[in-house]
Amino acid sequence: MTEPIVDAAPALDFDLKSLPKVSLHDHLDGGLRPATIIELAEAVGHTLPSTDPVALGQWFRESADSGSLVRYLETFDHTIAVMQTKEGLARVAKEFVEDLADDGVVYGEIRWAPEQHLQKGLTLDEVVDAVQEGLDAGVEIVEESGRQIQVGQLITAMRHADRGQEIAELAVRHRYNGAVGFDIAGAEDGFLPSRFKDAFTYLAEHNFPATVHAGEAAGLESIQSALVDGRALRLGHGVRIAEDITVEFEDAEGEEADDDAEDTVGMVTLGEVAGWVRDRGIALEICPSSNLQTGAIANFGEGIENHPLDMLYQLGFNVTINTDNRLMSGVTLTDEFELLVETFDYDLDDLLELTLNAAESSFLPLDEKEALVEYINNAYANLG
Repeated sequence: MTEPIVDAAPALDFDLKSLPKVSLHDHLDGGLRPATIIELAEAVGHTLPSTDPVALGQWFRESADSGSLVRYLETFDHTIAVMQTKEGLARVAKEFVEDLADDGVVYGEIRWAPEQHLQKGLTLDEVVDAVQEGLDAGVEIVEESGRQIQVGQLITAMRHADRGQEIAELAVRHRYNGAVGFDIAGAEDGFLPSRFKDAFTYLAEHNFPATVHAGEAAGLESIQSALVDGRALRLGHGVRIAEDITVEFEDAEGEEADDDAEDTVGMVTLGEVAGWVRDRGIALEICPSSNLQTGAIANFGEGIENHPLDMLYQLGFNVTINTDNRLMSGVTLTDEFELLVETFDYDLDDLLELTLNAAESSFLPLDEKEALVEYINNAYANLG
């Protein structure tokens, strides 16, 4: 499969925050308000790096901006510590929904790992119920303000643990209590999805969808395992699928040339894995700022302008844009959209397509998905 790279469209000036957004990759324990962390930490006796909300927020951002996924994940020790009670979980979930709505998100899938919230004696089912209580309360508050938002839980198992089957059963057990999908997360390198092969088979037997973190800290082997062993309908991040794409530049005579030479054409060849992902519309849950911070795009360059998401988008991959961890990265989905406009000159049509990609890749039932798509299209038409 060989085809030319297409130039990005020119940017426009419009209110990005007012655009309806869809969030598919956003971690509950990565989106707390600093002030809430401080209050909850005091209640449970947990020591923080700072008790000033501004300073604490800065600490999270600086710690995450290290270029290391391992260091990035260490910041979660503090957020998870204050999410060990029903009250703490419910409050964090409620505020999470409110913050999404304030950013224009109309549908969000919120992923989190119940097994990490049992330190105070709660059961797996109790923590799922507590989070759902908070999500419902957040939705109610948003609706009372005259806005709308719909959310679902992505029940997540930790890759380094051995509770995959138990967490898969938990997810299926709560499919009518807010759970819309399953995921595995945590340290990716060295922990292939094949470790959870039986759990993924169980999910498939119960017709329960899965998205799998792959192609962030590890490359094609991880992605292939997510597709084969995990039966992934979406790839969490998935950005390193670009490692299975080669670009060769030719001049007007068809001779090899440098990419910065005049009158050159970039010819792209997709490998088997990349071709499979693109041609079957498997969604990539790309998180631009997070990918830069964790070093996920280190093989492509240092700056955000070297992020392969634009190439993937131009080549027809099912690219969706997400925040990953709003606290650690210090971003909102609006910020990520602004980054794309500034870096790649994306316009309103580009942002609409990316948003529709996310809506159509959601784990909603078909009728609800169609209603979401219609709502987004109408909102953009009114803006246009």
